[in-house]
Amino acid sequence: MQNIIIIDCGSQFTQLIARRLRELKIHSVVLAWDVEPDKISDLNPNGIIISGGPDSVNEPDAIKINPEILKMPCPILGICYGMQLIAKMSGGQVASNDNHKEYGVTQIQIKDSAIFQSIPAKINVLMSHGDHVANLPEDFRITASTENNITAGFENTSKNFYGLQFHPEVNSTEFGIEILKNFVFKICLCSGDWDLENFTESTIRHIQEITGGEKIICGLSGGVDSSVAAALVNKAVGDRLQCVFVDHGLMRLNEPEDVMNSYKDLGLNVKYVDASELFLKALAGVTEPEKKRHIIGKLFIDVFDAEANKIQGAKWLLQGTIYPDVIESGMKGKKGAVTIKSHHNVGGLPEKMNLKLLEPLRDLFKDEVRVIGKIINVPDEIVNRQPFPGPGLAVRCLGEINEHRLDILRKADFIFREELQRAGLFKDIWQAFAVLLPVRTVGVMGDSRTYDEVVALRAVNSKDAMTAEWSRIDLNTLDKISKRICNEVKGVNRVVVDITSKPPATIEWE
Repeated sequence: MQNIIIIDCGSQFTQLIARRLRELKIHSVVLAWDVEPDKISDLNPNGIIISGGPDSVNEPDAIKINPEILKMPCPILGICYGMQLIAKMSGGQVASNDNHKEYGVTQIQIKDSAIFQSIPAKINVLMSHGDHVANLPEDFRITASTENNITAGFENTSKNFYGLQFHPEVNSTEFGIEILKNFVFKICLCSGDWDLENFTESTIRHIQEITGGEKIICGLSGGVDSSVAAALVNKAVGDRLQCVFVDHGLMRLNEPEDVMNSYKDLGLNVKYVDASELFLKALAGVTEPEKKRHIIGKLFIDVFDAEANKIQGAKWLLQGTIYPDVIESGMKGKKGAVTIKSHHNVGGLPEKMNLKLLEPLRDLFKDEVRVIGKIINVPDEIVNRQPFPGPGLAVRCLGEINEHRLDILRKADFIFREELQRAGLFKDIWQAFAVLLPVRTVGVMGDSRTYDEVVALRAVNSKDAMTAEWSRIDLNTLDKISKRICNEVKGVNRVVVDITSKPPATIEWE
């Protein structure tokens, strides 16, 4: 199998590089910046991409890859910081853009180069850098530049080095996919031999190999990720998989019953555990989002450990962790990685656990997980289920969590989703949910003054959960939703709509 290695120097766009390559049916492996050359050699790469990053290569403690990597016998592409790193390590000079810092879409002029084959002479690209390559290393040539004469691309064909100061992986860059195609197909000579069916088959074999005859316990949440992970492992090990569905008291209206019924179709061995009192007691008085997530994460592991002790021979804990979870929780090994929010299946794990961790979907995006589900015949009602966070309504009930406020949120959320279904909109929305805000506002109902809670409506469209656009729901539907919530949900007198995209916001409010 052909490979492109992506060396992650801390860029927010690293996962998008991997995603774009997968769209081209190129198998890619993301490795941290401090990876040893031997590990890369073992993977026999057809090419290497060095990502962007937040550092300046001139800083004393800046990320620097092992110099031996630049001696490997395959093409190497540096993007943004990666380009500057290649230049610096090859004897060139990188300087600060004191007068011409470039952030945002910029027009560049292109010269003849294999990486720009069939690309127009002028294109708009996304720049995001404060430094630039001031002096090229020996035997390098400029292949693209900006109107300010900043080097936007270079190459050294004798060493198979290529550099792009801009980000071809983002949608804002014109012909970005074509540029990546040129690199992987025409320079690295890849054929595009990887797809999700191959991934599914190899993952099943890998699960069989590493688990041996040992039993596996899976904590099911009812969501797409954990369900597909369980179905995949079930294909690999059969009845050696024991699933546990923990009702943490933080699910949507009627959801525990619906979830248990759906697992019958998958043929999974599932035990129901009602731990709602345990979770609600632990969350009493807690309002800080990260503390909520860590409490829930720890309790999940505690419950799993307790259940595993009842199953003779259970050695593994299966989780439906996917790549956006890992990125937003801060990748281990990534220098300077910023935690946007922790996830109960990433950030809540204790240092010592009685079970080994199995995460077969860890390197996949949400839409890829859905494809895997279809490949292994997971029912459509599960595969197409809208994402639901592991911590459940705990991160949608902002502020204090108690049964009364959860009941308000469940009813409001049900009305929101029901009206979207009636309007024929629900199937076209990536994620739609209600949020109960930790504020009260004055209202009037009948002739009486009210001082009640506020519900926010959140609906977004996305492909992979890394970015999202707010959904344009028609005003008549919003009007029906608002009136029903205020009239039918006791304790709510105001409904607002969240029209913020990701970024700058996240999809969830906490």
